Amino acid sequence: MNQELQTAVRAARTAGAGILKTFGELAHSDIQPKEYKDFVTAADRQSEADITKILTEAFPDDSLLCEEGSNKTGTSGRQWIVDPLDGTLNFIHSFPVFAVSIALRDSTGELALGVVYQPVLDELFTATRGEGAFLNGTQIHVSTRNDPEHFLIATGIPFKDYDYLDAYLATLRDVIHDSAGIRRAGSAALDLAYTACGRFDAFWEYKLYPWDYAAGVLLVREAGGSVTGFDGNSDVFAHHSIIAGTPATHGLISEKAQRHFIL
Repeated sequence: MNQELQTAVRAARTAGAGILKTFGELAHSDIQPKEYKDFVTAADRQSEADITKILTEAFPDDSLLCEEGSNKTGTSGRQWIVDPLDGTLNFIHSFPVFAVSIALRDSTGELALGVVYQPVLDELFTATRGEGAFLNGTQIHVSTRNDPEHFLIATGIPFKDYDYLDAYLATLRDVIHDSAGIRRAGSAALDLAYTACGRFDAFWEYKLYPWDYAAGVLLVREAGGSVTGFDGNSDVFAHHSIIAGTPATHGLISEKAQRHFIL
């Protein structure tokens, strides 16, 4: 494990331990509205502080892009992308589906490593470009299922921007016909990690932010899957929409999304 991955893992585990201390015990005063139907908690902010401290001490010349605003422009050309608590609404409601997500883009803009940590289950997903994806040290791969009647597909439902709701629902209707079931867990980072390890056969969501998906994108790719935007562009940072899947599912979801969305 290289120094960057070691540091990201240490940061994720430190943040996860802190998050668990208040899980199920949040006071109302610990929750603040961030924007319409979007919230931030004291646990989000403390997690981000823990992560950025560790990353900055180890790599002071790197940039930071963080959901809660602890951003920094460095001189190295590298950028750490951090979601300190992906699934905040789940966390607020004591629904145990949330994660810490940390990714690194190198000086060429390519994803170099990704870490997604689910502290409730102590599941650590890691990936380094060109070296595979792992769950708690064991290599993982995307699903090999080929029959749509067996597919379990994850998605994210629009919850504050309704301009594309009709297109989303039309896509969802089509996907329902070509799957055994749909899941909306509330954490894109975990949806992608679970796609990487074969629990989900695919994941799609429209309008995400880099901290939601950066680490998970590398996990899926290193586990043998494909990830693009809805427009088919492999540069997921260009469009902020995600279709992640296996050789059997990626094209299936892409065709349905492109049928209904104006891109």
